[in-house]
Amino acid sequence: MIKYYIIPLLLFSILPLTVQAIESPNVILIFTDDQGYNDLGCYGSKTIKTPNIDQMAQEGIQFTDFYVGSSFCSPSRAALLTGCYPGRIGFGPGVLRPDADYGLAEDEFTMAEMFKSKGYATKCIGKWHIGFRKPFLPLAQGFDEYFGILHNMDAREVDDFDGVMPLYRNEKVIEELDTPAELTELYTKEAIEFISKNKKKPFFMYLPHTMAHKPLAVTKRFEGKSEGGLYGDVVECLDWSAGEIIRALKEHKLDKKTVVLYTTDNGGYNKNNAPLRGGKGSSWEGGMRVPAVMWGPGLITSGKVVEDIASTIDLMPTFASWLDVALPNVIDGQNISDLLTGENAVREYFHYFEGIIGTGIRDKRWKLHKNIHGDYLLYDLENDIAEKKDVLLENKEVAKRLIKKLLDYEAELGKNRRVTERW
Repeated sequence: MIKYYIIPLLLFSILPLTVQAIESPNVILIFTDDQGYNDLGCYGSKTIKTPNIDQMAQEGIQFTDFYVGSSFCSPSRAALLTGCYPGRIGFGPGVLRPDADYGLAEDEFTMAEMFKSKGYATKCIGKWHIGFRKPFLPLAQGFDEYFGILHNMDAREVDDFDGVMPLYRNEKVIEELDTPAELTELYTKEAIEFISKNKKKPFFMYLPHTMAHKPLAVTKRFEGKSEGGLYGDVVECLDWSAGEIIRALKEHKLDKKTVVLYTTDNGGYNKNNAPLRGGKGSSWEGGMRVPAVMWGPGLITSGKVVEDIASTIDLMPTFASWLDVALPNVIDGQNISDLLTGENAVREYFHYFEGIIGTGIRDKRWKLHKNIHGDYLLYDLENDIAEKKDVLLENKEVAKRLIKKLLDYEAELGKNRRVTERW
């Protein structure tokens, strides 16, 4: 059984104010790249030190069963910003490359548009990766400002830009980078300036870091400092960044008015996800179950490990409930506000997606996995978090129930999928 390293701050329960009781709470989403399930101290890492994120977990919520919408970068980001499984909004497996002629559709109602409709300042800082033509860029998707790179910095993508990657401010290239080493620090500086600039008005900040996607790099300031090697240096730099953002909120007396979520776009490479099976690009637990810590003193419950199912697609309807916004499109996420204040779970099932059809479904205990051959496998996640033993033959009625749920959902999605012309 995996152990989680939350240390309760108090020996008795504190009932927080609900976020709805705070007028216009600020929201910051820190969305790292390719970070493994066990890469944080509070998730059991022995070699990577993350004191700032660990402190956020102690003062807030640490999720054990938190999922992204896809085990690939682009569809995962689209799912986060819309509250939809990727297949509903025209994203399949894989990532958008620089020559992609599509992206997140203009008529999708995004999280940034939702916050903006309520008078929030909105900013995206970091790696975009969900469309590169003007209708798909951040400023067309509800963000007032943008600072970052649109793509990965791996060789396949920088080759399209003669070995460098353009750094944008809004829609203007301000620099060409040949290494990602400075990006985490640049993004952090930009985030702190945005917080200071908007300290007297509500804001929504989406911070999709470029790290820890390959190629890995840090500045001399962080190089060689971690027992976890270069990868550890990268994660410890991300932890430093989270700490700087929390310090900025406290400095401007915004810590009691802000909710911060730290999570990642998909699982890391296999070795970083123990005890989970698989990693990035798969629908095994290691591909889609990710570390997630939410912090918001007085706004959400504190010092709690949440073992209920939750997902990035649940953020959109949750924030909509805080803002009293009626969402115009059918989405897949569920409002988890009660979960954040210590109440019971609301999500009964979660669907694993790699493309426009599901590749699995789980409930609290059981996971039905559909492999690339279309065969069904059943795992008891309560007793086999590593998905080592297929127990379908011993639990045929459970499998039958989950197969029906999965097929019903795929049928509904087939009827109501948007942007079908992409397929």
